Amino acid sequence: MKTPVIVLSAGGTGGHLFPAESLATALKRKDCRIVLMTDNRVGGISGSFPADEVVQVSSASPSGGSIIGKGMAAVKLGLGTLSAIPALRRLKPDAAIGFGGYPTVPPLLAASFLGIPTVVHEQNGVMGRANRLLAPRAALIATGFPDVRSIPAGVKAEVVYTGNPIRPAVIEAAKIPFTPLTPTGDFHILIFGGSQGARVMSEIVPEAMKLLPAEARAGLKLTQQARAEDAAHVTALYNELGIRAEIQPFFKDLPRRMADAQFVVARSGASTVAELSVLGRPSLLVPLPGALDQDQAANAQYLSNAGAATMVLQKDFSPQRLADEIRARLDDPALLATAAHAAGALGVVNAGERLAEAVMNLVSTKNRMQG
Repeated sequence: MKTPVIVLSAGGTGGHLFPAESLATALKRKDCRIVLMTDNRVGGISGSFPADEVVQVSSASPSGGSIIGKGMAAVKLGLGTLSAIPALRRLKPDAAIGFGGYPTVPPLLAASFLGIPTVVHEQNGVMGRANRLLAPRAALIATGFPDVRSIPAGVKAEVVYTGNPIRPAVIEAAKIPFTPLTPTGDFHILIFGGSQGARVMSEIVPEAMKLLPAEARAGLKLTQQARAEDAAHVTALYNELGIRAEIQPFFKDLPRRMADAQFVVARSGASTVAELSVLGRPSLLVPLPGALDQDQAANAQYLSNAGAATMVLQKDFSPQRLADEIRARLDDPALLATAAHAAGALGVVNAGERLAEAVMNLVSTKNRMQG
């Protein structure tokens, strides 16, 4: 029996690569051969990706910039599509799956031109522009949320809710139970914002800590992501306030740190929201402002509607607001436990397996029709 060959395409950010990595792991358990097709921005991350082969295809984003810049990006996407065609002819994949972002456009367009079944996985609560471009050609659209806005009208593809596949490290960390806050125990707070959020966290969180009474600060244990240029300043402020804090520009063991936290303050990217749900941790989420699709706002709203998180728009994310939110939880620790339970109820631990099953069903259908 022929070994199924599956092409996965994902951009160079963790938000796209983490679910692709989870799916690759699930498909390998089904004895598939995995090929990762992406652009050169993936860098060294591809070395840890569980792929049998990595193929680089040029891409560019036509979003924003000048008309000339958009035109050049469109040309680059076209050239990437042309270069992907011979690679796909050589690989003869049974299906191609894209996880959003413009690096997925050339491989999936080329696959559709060659009659290879394509799958679009949308991680966010609002379908992104690259996926909207690819959706009309897809055989299957998988979603990370039960309801996803902006799926193009009239698409013929089946839409199936699989959840967002999560990393093995998160599944392992999810075994750690939530620790309720007690009157005499420490209050563990984790703060991170990713590449586009760490600066605002460095500006707001220390100022919020100044507004807390000394007895409240004494019980805090903070773990915070801060850009290298901000780390010394943030550390000095916490030392002045007598707050125990660990500050780093990047945490390799973030899933474990999320599991150890009793309260998380973060952006609301799709992976973060999925991981908070699987881990069952309460959070305050500050969606990235200015995004055309407002996808992070939709992600945060999903948790907020369930009572699992508090969503605060960045324009309202002030030191006073954050201090008030922390004080409310110190005064009523049951708020944390209730939100933790609500978050856990939304978690889809087996999303990778569910997506893998949907892909294999598609491959089986294709083989029956051809055979």
